[in-house]
Amino acid sequence: MIEQHYNHPSIIIWGLGNENDWPNDFPEFDKEKIRAFMKEQNDLSHRLDPSRKTAIRRCDFCKDIVDVYSPSIWAGWYRGIYTEYKATTETEMKKVKHFLHVEWGGDSHAMRHSENPDNALSKIKPGDGADERAGDASLYGGGARVSKDGDWSESYIVNLIDWHLKEQETMPNLTGTAYWPFKDFSTPVRPENPVPYMNQKGVVERDFTKKESFYVFQSYWITTPMAHIYGHSWPVRWGEKDEKKMVKVFSNCDEAELFVNGKSQGVKKRRSADFPAAGLRWQVAYQEGTNQIKVVARRGKTIVTDEITQEYQTTKWGKPAKLVFEKLKEEEGVATVQVKLLDSNNVLCLDAEDFVFFGLIGEGKLIDNQGTSSGSRKVGVYNGRAIIRIKTNGGKSMVSVRSEGLPSTFLEL
Repeated sequence: MIEQHYNHPSIIIWGLGNENDWPNDFPEFDKEKIRAFMKEQNDLSHRLDPSRKTAIRRCDFCKDIVDVYSPSIWAGWYRGIYTEYKATTETEMKKVKHFLHVEWGGDSHAMRHSENPDNALSKIKPGDGADERAGDASLYGGGARVSKDGDWSESYIVNLIDWHLKEQETMPNLTGTAYWPFKDFSTPVRPENPVPYMNQKGVVERDFTKKESFYVFQSYWITTPMAHIYGHSWPVRWGEKDEKKMVKVFSNCDEAELFVNGKSQGVKKRRSADFPAAGLRWQVAYQEGTNQIKVVARRGKTIVTDEITQEYQTTKWGKPAKLVFEKLKEEEGVATVQVKLLDSNNVLCLDAEDFVFFGLIGEGKLIDNQGTSSGSRKVGVYNGRAIIRIKTNGGKSMVSVRSEGLPSTFLEL
Protein backbone atom coordinates (compact mmCIF):
# COMPACT_ATOMS: atom_id res chain seq x y z
CA MET A 1 0.00 0.00 0.00
CA ILE A 2 2.82 2.41 0.83
CA GLU A 3 4.58 1.74 -2.46
CA GLN A 4 1.31 2.18 -4.35
CA HIS A 5 0.22 5.44 -2.67
CA TYR A 6 3.58 6.94 -1.69
CA ASN A 7 3.14 10.03 -3.91
CA HIS A 8 -0.50 10.69 -3.07
CA PRO A 9 -0.69 14.25 -1.68
CA SER A 10 -3.60 13.54 0.70
CA ILE A 11 -1.66 11.03 2.82
CA ILE A 12 -0.09 12.50 5.94
CA ILE A 13 0.19 9.41 8.20
CA TRP A 14 0.34 5.66 7.62
CA GLY A 15 -2.26 3.92 9.79
CA LEU A 16 -1.15 0.53 11.12
CA GLY A 17 -4.26 -0.61 12.95
CA ASN A 18 -7.43 0.15 14.87
CA GLU A 19 -8.84 -1.51 17.98
CA ASN A 20 -6.26 -4.29 18.05
CA ASP A 21 -6.97 -4.70 21.77
CA TRP A 22 -10.40 -6.39 21.61
CA PRO A 23 -9.74 -9.90 23.04
CA ASN A 24 -12.81 -11.45 21.41
CA ASP A 25 -11.74 -10.37 17.91
CA PHE A 26 -8.98 -12.98 17.70
CA PRO A 27 -8.79 -16.77 18.08
CA GLU A 28 -5.70 -16.09 20.19
CA PHE A 29 -5.12 -12.86 22.12
CA ASP A 30 -1.43 -12.48 22.91
CA LYS A 31 -0.27 -8.94 23.64
CA GLU A 32 3.39 -9.73 23.00
CA LYS A 33 2.62 -11.21 19.58
CA ILE A 34 0.50 -8.17 18.72
CA ARG A 35 3.35 -5.88 19.83
CA ALA A 36 5.84 -7.82 17.73
CA PHE A 37 3.62 -7.58 14.66
CA MET A 38 3.01 -3.86 15.24
CA LYS A 39 6.76 -3.22 15.55
CA GLU A 40 7.37 -5.14 12.33
CA GLN A 41 4.76 -2.99 10.54
CA ASN A 42 6.18 0.21 12.02
CA ASP A 43 9.76 -0.59 10.97
CA LEU A 44 8.67 -1.60 7.47
CA SER A 45 6.61 1.59 7.06
CA HIS A 46 9.57 3.77 7.99
CA ARG A 47 11.89 1.89 5.63
CA LEU A 48 9.46 2.31 2.75
CA ASP A 49 8.68 5.94 3.59
CA PRO A 50 11.03 7.73 6.02
CA SER A 51 9.19 11.04 5.49
CA ARG A 52 5.83 10.14 7.06
CA LYS A 53 4.82 9.18 10.57
CA THR A 54 2.94 6.04 11.60
CA ALA A 55 -0.14 5.78 13.80
CA ILE A 56 -2.59 3.40 15.45
CA ARG A 57 -5.89 3.95 17.19
CA ARG A 58 -7.02 2.33 20.43
CA CYS A 59 -4.39 -0.20 21.40
CA ASP A 60 -2.90 1.14 24.60
CA PHE A 61 -0.23 -1.53 24.99
CA CYS A 62 1.22 -0.60 21.57
CA LYS A 63 1.07 3.19 21.79
CA ASP A 64 4.82 3.45 22.47
CA ILE A 65 5.70 1.74 19.18
CA VAL A 66 4.19 4.13 16.65
CA ASP A 67 4.79 7.86 16.17
CA VAL A 68 1.17 9.04 16.60
CA TYR A 69 -1.46 7.57 18.89
CA SER A 70 -5.22 8.02 19.13
CA PRO A 71 -6.87 6.72 22.31
CA SER A 72 -10.57 5.91 22.58
CA ILE A 73 -12.46 9.06 23.64
CA TRP A 74 -16.25 8.85 23.28
CA ALA A 75 -17.23 11.45 25.87
CA GLY A 76 -21.00 11.57 26.18
CA TRP A 77 -21.72 8.43 24.17
CA TYR A 78 -20.13 5.13 25.19
CA ARG A 79 -18.93 6.54 28.50
CA GLY A 80 -18.96 9.73 30.54
CA ILE A 81 -20.62 13.03 29.67
CA TYR A 82 -19.69 15.29 26.78
CA THR A 83 -18.56 18.16 29.02
CA GLU A 84 -15.64 15.92 30.10
CA TYR A 85 -14.24 15.91 26.56
CA LYS A 86 -11.61 18.63 26.92
CA ALA A 87 -10.20 17.47 30.25
CA THR A 88 -10.05 13.86 29.08
CA THR A 89 -8.32 14.80 25.84
CA GLU A 90 -5.73 17.00 27.53
CA THR A 91 -4.93 14.19 29.98
CA GLU A 92 -4.42 11.71 27.13
CA MET A 93 -2.23 14.16 25.20
CA LYS A 94 0.36 14.07 27.98
CA LYS A 95 0.78 10.29 27.71
CA VAL A 96 2.12 10.10 24.14
CA LYS A 97 4.69 11.69 21.82
CA HIS A 98 2.17 12.81 19.20
CA PHE A 99 -1.60 12.85 19.69
CA LEU A 100 -4.51 12.66 17.24
CA HIS A 101 -8.15 12.11 18.22
CA VAL A 102 -9.81 9.72 15.76
CA GLU A 103 -13.44 8.62 16.30
CA TRP A 104 -15.88 10.67 18.32
CA GLY A 105 -19.61 11.37 18.11
CA GLY A 106 -22.61 9.09 18.61
CA ASP A 107 -25.68 7.58 16.96
CA SER A 108 -28.78 9.55 16.02
CA HIS A 109 -32.04 8.34 14.50
CA ALA A 110 -32.91 10.75 11.70
CA MET A 111 -36.15 12.70 12.30
CA ARG A 112 -36.27 11.81 16.02
CA HIS A 113 -36.10 14.93 18.19
CA SER A 114 -36.44 15.72 21.88
CA GLU A 115 -37.52 18.61 24.08
CA ASN A 116 -35.16 17.31 26.82
CA PRO A 117 -32.30 15.63 24.96
CA ASP A 118 -29.77 15.60 27.81
CA ASN A 119 -31.99 13.71 30.26
CA ALA A 120 -29.88 10.54 30.12
CA LEU A 121 -26.81 12.41 31.39
CA SER A 122 -28.37 12.56 34.87
CA LYS A 123 -27.99 8.75 35.11
CA ILE A 124 -24.26 8.80 34.38
CA LYS A 125 -21.53 9.09 36.97
CA PRO A 126 -18.84 11.50 35.73
CA GLY A 127 -15.15 10.88 36.24
CA ASP A 128 -15.14 7.25 35.08
CA GLY A 129 -13.33 7.90 31.81
CA ALA A 130 -14.57 8.42 28.27
CA ASP A 131 -13.24 5.32 26.52
CA GLU A 132 -15.33 2.63 24.86
CA ARG A 133 -15.13 -0.68 26.70
CA ALA A 134 -16.30 -4.21 26.01
CA GLY A 135 -20.10 -4.33 25.77
CA ASP A 136 -20.59 -0.56 25.55
CA ALA A 137 -22.00 -0.79 22.00
CA SER A 138 -24.82 -3.02 23.24
CA LEU A 139 -28.23 -1.58 24.11
CA TYR A 140 -28.44 -3.96 27.07
CA GLY A 141 -26.55 -4.51 30.31
CA GLY A 142 -23.65 -2.73 31.93
CA GLY A 143 -23.53 0.68 33.54
CA ALA A 144 -25.49 3.76 32.55
CA ARG A 145 -24.35 5.32 29.27
CA VAL A 146 -26.02 7.51 26.68
CA SER A 147 -25.56 4.91 23.93
CA LYS A 148 -27.84 2.59 25.95
CA ASP A 149 -29.99 4.93 28.05
CA GLY A 150 -30.36 7.94 25.76
CA ASP A 151 -33.10 8.59 23.21
CA TRP A 152 -30.87 8.52 20.09
CA SER A 153 -32.37 11.85 19.08
CA GLU A 154 -30.82 14.28 16.66
CA SER A 155 -31.30 16.86 19.41
CA TYR A 156 -28.82 15.13 21.72
CA ILE A 157 -26.17 14.49 19.09
CA VAL A 158 -26.35 18.10 17.94
CA ASN A 159 -25.58 19.17 21.52
CA LEU A 160 -22.70 16.70 21.78
CA ILE A 161 -21.15 17.77 18.47
CA ASP A 162 -21.67 21.46 19.18
CA TRP A 163 -19.86 21.09 22.53
CA HIS A 164 -16.94 19.16 21.00
CA LEU A 165 -16.43 21.68 18.19
CA LYS A 166 -16.66 24.58 20.61
CA GLU A 167 -14.03 23.00 22.88
CA GLN A 168 -11.71 22.08 20.02
CA GLU A 169 -11.40 25.77 19.15
CA THR A 170 -9.91 26.37 22.62
CA MET A 171 -7.30 23.57 22.47
CA PRO A 172 -4.17 24.94 20.72
CA ASN A 173 -2.21 21.70 21.27
CA LEU A 174 -4.84 19.57 19.54
CA THR A 175 -3.34 18.64 16.16
CA GLY A 176 -6.61 17.32 14.76
CA THR A 177 -9.63 15.07 15.12
CA ALA A 178 -11.72 12.83 12.88
CA TYR A 179 -15.46 12.51 13.49
CA TRP A 180 -16.77 8.96 13.01
CA PRO A 181 -18.29 8.63 10.42
CA PHE A 182 -19.61 10.91 7.67
CA LYS A 183 -22.45 8.60 6.58
CA ASP A 184 -24.61 5.95 8.26
CA PHE A 185 -23.49 2.49 7.13
CA SER A 186 -24.67 -1.10 7.28
CA THR A 187 -23.20 -3.58 9.76
CA PRO A 188 -23.66 -7.31 10.44
CA VAL A 189 -24.38 -6.49 14.09
CA ARG A 190 -26.71 -4.04 15.90
CA PRO A 191 -30.08 -5.64 15.00
CA GLU A 192 -31.76 -3.72 17.84
CA ASN A 193 -30.91 -0.25 16.48
CA PRO A 194 -33.81 2.02 15.40
CA VAL A 195 -32.80 1.19 11.82
CA PRO A 196 -31.74 -2.44 12.29
CA TYR A 197 -28.23 -3.44 11.27
CA MET A 198 -27.20 0.17 10.70
CA ASN A 199 -24.50 2.17 12.42
CA GLN A 200 -26.30 5.52 12.70
CA LYS A 201 -23.43 7.79 13.70
CA GLY A 202 -23.28 9.62 10.35
CA VAL A 203 -24.12 13.27 9.79
CA VAL A 204 -26.00 12.10 6.70
CA GLU A 205 -28.17 9.02 6.25
CA ARG A 206 -27.19 6.14 4.01
CA ASP A 207 -28.92 7.86 1.06
CA PHE A 208 -27.05 11.13 1.85
CA THR A 209 -30.09 12.84 3.38
CA LYS A 210 -28.59 15.44 5.70
CA LYS A 211 -29.22 15.18 9.43
CA GLU A 212 -29.31 18.28 11.62
CA SER A 213 -25.73 17.62 12.77
CA PHE A 214 -24.48 18.26 9.22
CA TYR A 215 -25.29 21.93 9.65
CA VAL A 216 -23.52 22.16 13.01
CA PHE A 217 -20.27 21.23 11.27
CA GLN A 218 -21.02 23.73 8.52
CA SER A 219 -21.49 26.52 11.04
CA TYR A 220 -17.96 25.94 12.37
CA TRP A 221 -16.03 24.93 9.29
CA ILE A 222 -17.26 26.42 6.01
CA THR A 223 -16.58 29.96 4.83
CA THR A 224 -19.63 30.55 2.62
CA PRO A 225 -22.28 32.35 4.72
CA MET A 226 -25.02 29.96 5.90
CA ALA A 227 -27.84 29.79 8.44
CA HIS A 228 -29.93 26.80 9.46
CA ILE A 229 -32.77 26.68 11.97
CA TYR A 230 -32.63 23.46 13.97
CA GLY A 231 -35.68 21.28 13.34
CA HIS A 232 -36.35 21.03 9.61
CA SER A 233 -37.42 17.40 10.20
CA TRP A 234 -39.27 18.19 13.46
CA PRO A 235 -42.87 18.93 12.44
CA VAL A 236 -44.44 18.97 15.93
CA ARG A 237 -42.98 20.41 19.13
CA TRP A 238 -44.72 20.04 22.49
CA GLY A 239 -45.01 21.55 25.93
CA GLU A 240 -47.21 23.66 28.18
CA LYS A 241 -49.21 26.64 27.00
CA ASP A 242 -47.01 29.79 26.99
CA GLU A 243 -43.94 27.71 27.94
CA LYS A 244 -40.73 29.14 26.52
CA LYS A 245 -38.96 26.84 24.06
CA MET A 246 -35.41 27.18 22.79
CA VAL A 247 -35.00 27.83 19.07
CA LYS A 248 -31.43 27.29 17.86
CA VAL A 249 -29.84 28.59 14.69
CA PHE A 250 -26.55 27.22 13.41
CA SER A 251 -24.76 29.82 11.35
CA ASN A 252 -21.27 31.11 10.56
CA CYS A 253 -22.56 34.66 10.21
CA ASP A 254 -21.71 37.44 12.65
CA GLU A 255 -25.29 37.98 13.80
CA ALA A 256 -28.81 36.71 13.29
CA GLU A 257 -32.35 37.92 13.90
CA LEU A 258 -35.15 35.45 14.61
CA PHE A 259 -38.78 35.97 13.65
CA VAL A 260 -41.64 33.86 15.03
CA ASN A 261 -45.00 34.34 13.34
CA GLY A 262 -43.71 37.57 11.85
CA LYS A 263 -42.54 39.09 15.16
CA SER A 264 -38.86 39.76 15.80
CA GLN A 265 -37.35 37.94 18.77
CA GLY A 266 -34.23 40.10 18.70
CA VAL A 267 -30.74 40.04 17.23
CA LYS A 268 -28.03 37.74 18.63
CA LYS A 269 -24.27 37.86 18.03
CA ARG A 270 -22.35 34.69 17.24
CA ARG A 271 -19.66 33.64 19.73
CA SER A 272 -18.46 30.05 19.41
CA ALA A 273 -17.70 29.83 23.15
CA ASP A 274 -21.36 30.55 23.97
CA PHE A 275 -22.92 27.07 24.07
CA PRO A 276 -25.31 26.03 22.61
CA ALA A 277 -25.44 27.21 18.99
CA ALA A 278 -22.65 29.76 19.52
CA GLY A 279 -25.12 32.10 21.20
CA LEU A 280 -27.64 32.03 18.34
CA ARG A 281 -30.53 30.78 20.45
CA TRP A 282 -33.79 32.30 21.58
CA GLN A 283 -36.37 31.37 24.21
CA VAL A 284 -39.69 31.57 22.41
CA ALA A 285 -43.32 31.08 23.44
CA TYR A 286 -44.95 29.11 20.62
CA GLN A 287 -48.63 29.58 19.88
CA GLU A 288 -50.80 26.47 19.86
CA GLY A 289 -51.10 25.16 16.33
CA THR A 290 -48.99 26.38 13.42
CA ASN A 291 -45.87 28.53 13.88
CA GLN A 292 -43.70 30.14 11.21
CA ILE A 293 -40.02 30.44 12.16
CA LYS A 294 -37.59 32.54 10.12
CA VAL A 295 -34.01 33.67 10.63
CA VAL A 296 -32.17 36.48 8.86
CA ALA A 297 -28.39 36.21 9.32
CA ARG A 298 -25.79 38.77 8.28
CA ARG A 299 -22.08 38.80 7.60
CA GLY A 300 -21.03 42.20 6.37
CA LYS A 301 -23.29 43.02 3.44
CA THR A 302 -24.23 39.38 2.85
CA ILE A 303 -27.64 38.22 4.10
CA VAL A 304 -28.81 34.60 4.29
CA THR A 305 -32.18 33.32 5.51
CA ASP A 306 -33.86 30.10 6.53
CA GLU A 307 -37.49 29.23 7.34
CA ILE A 308 -39.41 26.31 8.83
CA THR A 309 -43.00 25.62 9.90
CA GLN A 310 -43.71 23.77 13.15
CA GLU A 311 -46.87 22.79 14.99
CA TYR A 312 -47.03 23.18 18.77
CA GLN A 313 -48.97 20.57 20.75
CA THR A 314 -50.04 21.26 24.34
CA THR A 315 -52.45 18.34 24.69
CA LYS A 316 -51.00 15.55 26.84
CA TRP A 317 -50.98 11.98 25.59
CA GLY A 318 -51.10 8.55 27.14
CA LYS A 319 -49.58 5.30 25.95
CA PRO A 320 -50.01 4.34 22.27
CA ALA A 321 -53.37 2.65 21.62
CA LYS A 322 -53.74 2.65 17.85
CA LEU A 323 -51.97 3.03 14.52
CA VAL A 324 -53.31 5.50 11.96
CA PHE A 325 -52.19 5.30 8.33
CA GLU A 326 -52.26 8.17 5.85
CA LYS A 327 -51.00 8.88 2.36
CA LEU A 328 -48.91 12.06 2.28
CA LYS A 329 -48.28 12.39 -1.46
CA GLU A 330 -47.71 10.59 -4.74
CA GLU A 331 -45.24 11.76 -7.36
CA GLU A 332 -44.00 10.00 -10.49
CA GLY A 333 -45.41 6.66 -9.42
CA VAL A 334 -44.03 6.77 -5.87
CA ALA A 335 -46.44 7.13 -2.94
CA THR A 336 -45.28 8.32 0.48
CA VAL A 337 -47.27 7.01 3.44
CA GLN A 338 -47.02 7.79 7.13
CA VAL A 339 -48.12 5.91 10.22
CA LYS A 340 -48.87 7.70 13.49
CA LEU A 341 -49.13 6.25 16.98
CA LEU A 342 -52.12 7.75 18.81
CA ASP A 343 -53.41 7.24 22.33
CA SER A 344 -56.99 6.28 23.21
CA ASN A 345 -58.05 9.94 22.80
CA ASN A 346 -56.50 10.20 19.31
CA VAL A 347 -53.61 12.35 20.56
CA LEU A 348 -50.25 11.90 18.83
CA CYS A 349 -47.75 10.18 21.16
CA LEU A 350 -44.79 12.45 20.53
CA ASP A 351 -42.30 10.58 22.70
CA ALA A 352 -43.12 7.12 21.27
CA GLU A 353 -40.11 5.09 20.10
CA ASP A 354 -41.89 1.78 19.34
CA PHE A 355 -40.88 -0.34 16.36
CA VAL A 356 -43.32 -0.58 13.46
CA PHE A 357 -43.30 -3.19 10.69
CA PHE A 358 -44.52 -2.37 7.18
CA GLY A 359 -45.85 -4.88 4.65
CA LEU A 360 -47.52 -4.85 1.22
CA ILE A 361 -49.53 -7.05 -1.11
CA GLY A 362 -50.55 -6.16 -4.65
CA GLU A 363 -48.84 -4.64 -7.67
CA GLY A 364 -46.76 -2.14 -5.73
CA LYS A 365 -43.43 -2.60 -4.00
CA LEU A 366 -42.13 -1.20 -0.73
CA ILE A 367 -38.99 0.87 -1.16
CA ASP A 368 -37.34 -0.80 1.81
CA ASN A 369 -33.97 -2.22 2.84
CA GLN A 370 -32.50 1.24 2.24
CA GLY A 371 -30.94 1.51 5.69
CA THR A 372 -32.67 4.85 6.32
CA SER A 373 -35.33 6.11 8.71
CA SER A 374 -37.82 6.42 5.83
CA GLY A 375 -36.74 3.36 3.86
CA SER A 376 -36.93 0.42 6.26
CA ARG A 377 -39.54 -2.31 6.61
CA LYS A 378 -38.82 -2.40 10.36
CA VAL A 379 -38.03 0.94 11.99
CA GLY A 380 -38.23 2.72 15.32
CA VAL A 381 -40.72 5.57 15.12
CA TYR A 382 -39.59 9.17 15.42
CA ASN A 383 -41.80 11.28 17.67
CA GLY A 384 -44.72 8.93 17.19
CA ARG A 385 -44.55 8.57 13.41
CA ALA A 386 -42.75 6.73 10.64
CA ILE A 387 -42.63 7.08 6.86
CA ILE A 388 -42.11 4.65 4.00
CA ARG A 389 -42.44 4.94 0.22
CA ILE A 390 -44.09 2.61 -2.27
CA LYS A 391 -43.46 2.20 -5.96
CA THR A 392 -47.04 1.80 -7.18
CA ASN A 393 -46.24 0.23 -10.58
CA GLY A 394 -49.51 1.70 -11.85
CA GLY A 395 -51.64 -0.81 -9.95
CA LYS A 396 -53.45 -1.40 -6.67
CA SER A 397 -51.80 -2.32 -3.40
CA MET A 398 -52.69 -2.84 0.24
CA VAL A 399 -50.07 -1.54 2.66
CA SER A 400 -50.03 -2.87 6.22
CA VAL A 401 -48.35 -1.73 9.41
CA ARG A 402 -48.15 -3.43 12.77
CA SER A 403 -46.53 -2.76 16.12
CA GLU A 404 -46.31 -5.03 19.14
CA GLY A 405 -49.36 -4.74 21.37
CA LEU A 406 -51.38 -2.64 18.89
CA PRO A 407 -53.98 -3.65 16.28
CA SER A 408 -52.58 -3.77 12.75
CA THR A 409 -53.93 -1.30 10.23
CA PHE A 410 -54.10 -1.12 6.44
CA LEU A 411 -54.12 1.47 3.68
CA GLU A 412 -55.33 0.85 0.14
CA LEU A 413 -53.41 2.53 -2.66
